Amino acid sequence: MIKTKTAEEIEILRENAILVSKTLAVVGRHCLPGVTTKELDSIAEEFIRDHGAIPGFLGYGGFPYTLCISVNDTIVHGFPSEYVMKEGDIVSVDCGTVYEGFYGDSAYTFPVGEINSTDKRLLATTKKSLEFGIAAALPGGRVGDIGNAVQTYCENAGFSVVREMVGHGLGRDMHESPEVPNYGRKGTGVKLMPGMVICIEPMVNEGKRDVYLDDNGWSVKTEDGSNAAHYEKTIAISAKGEPDVLTTYKYIEEPDKYNAED
Repeated sequence: MIKTKTAEEIEILRENAILVSKTLAVVGRHCLPGVTTKELDSIAEEFIRDHGAIPGFLGYGGFPYTLCISVNDTIVHGFPSEYVMKEGDIVSVDCGTVYEGFYGDSAYTFPVGEINSTDKRLLATTKKSLEFGIAAALPGGRVGDIGNAVQTYCENAGFSVVREMVGHGLGRDMHESPEVPNYGRKGTGVKLMPGMVICIEPMVNEGKRDVYLDDNGWSVKTEDGSNAAHYEKTIAISAKGEPDVLTTYKYIEEPDKYNAED
């Protein structure tokens, strides 16, 4: 069952989304050569708790960390570890919060130092496909419109869209209906209605789309060992037409203008 949200509930979800955005910005500053991914996890947990929320992922379904940190060929649900990040890595960080009974959820892929041209294009394409997906999230439209926009853009750029993992509704539960695939046909799938809150999250591989589950039972990796990128924003379907984007990347991308610590 799809749970639409009131205007007041959407504002609480927005507060969560902003806190997640700020957490990602603080974590991103530490995506540097010589830093372990477990250090990133500790930074995020402390920041979230210091701001009056609790980590949304920690303990969720048995997940043992605050962040999903997915390096290079790990697509999603990577475990923070003693892995020391090195120049040229790409690191996808997925973060969640719980505040006032609602969840926040967003992801961003960070380059570690200078990365190669293919990885730069992968990150740029995946991030741009998210914007196309958001633009397709219009009242009266269909979930398939979103997936088609993401898939078309990424495949035209020569990359592959992961099909086993999808976006989702968000609210008092981390994963609500509807599922929001990153592929599909226009005009198909669940109808988008005002008050729906969804996470759109392209997961894109440089090589083939085939994946496998790591031995830890959580981490999803590319079958061919190619690198992958992941970006995610939370949006509300608005009766006004344009989607209401609750997530912002301004704290990450404009740190001189917007201070994530505030």
